[in-house]
Amino acid sequence: MKTININGIIILNDKKEAYDFYEIESTCPNDVLKHLNGEDVKVIINSHGGSIFAGAEIYTALKTYQGKVTIEIHSFAGSSASIVAMAGDEVYMSPIAQMMIHNVSITNSGDYRDMEQAIDILKSSTDALANAYVLKTGINKEEILAMMNKETWLNAERAVELGFADNIMFQKSAHKQEAVNPMSLVASYNAEMLPQQAINKFNDMKNEKKINTEKAKHMAQINLLKLKEIH
Repeated sequence: MKTININGIIILNDKKEAYDFYEIESTCPNDVLKHLNGEDVKVIINSHGGSIFAGAEIYTALKTYQGKVTIEIHSFAGSSASIVAMAGDEVYMSPIAQMMIHNVSITNSGDYRDMEQAIDILKSSTDALANAYVLKTGINKEEILAMMNKETWLNAERAVELGFADNIMFQKSAHKQEAVNPMSLVASYNAEMLPQQAINKFNDMKNEKKINTEKAKHMAQINLLKLKEIH
């Protein structure tokens, strides 16, 4: 069985090179898809989430995969990482792991028309992601949306009880527990998404062919720290 690790921030494929350059742990869809060759896979999740579009791509790839998909949550599956977890044929959680679901958030700028459009996009995106939880748990969408609205944290026992997970790792029983800028849409909790300015700076340096020098890398990392202070 092939093991695939989903660690750090979940990002789009075109952002991966920049995250690697800044030495920020991340996972993009291609990091997962390249391992899907037909054999059964075990996907280990330790992630606070990230881009909903990258998470949706990974979810759909795993959900439609012809091999068996076993998900293991070792520490945390938050936001879009919890969406990925819903793709498993079987979902296991460490007894000390947690899962968190909440509404989609957005980074945007503009006038009142842009903000009104952003509200529509946020509602639509949150409603779309709720379907993954509904399909896995069998809970009706209204209840799922209410859980997302209030940001719901689930330990292993509660996740199994509600159907977000199937089993708790290390337990002998295999049965479920019983009652015991461009706009950036993200579903992440406390995940340090790179500011768009940092991505732009990376692309500028790449185009100028300066990116392979240690001095350029050092200066870029200093600039990143300054951007984080601003944000």
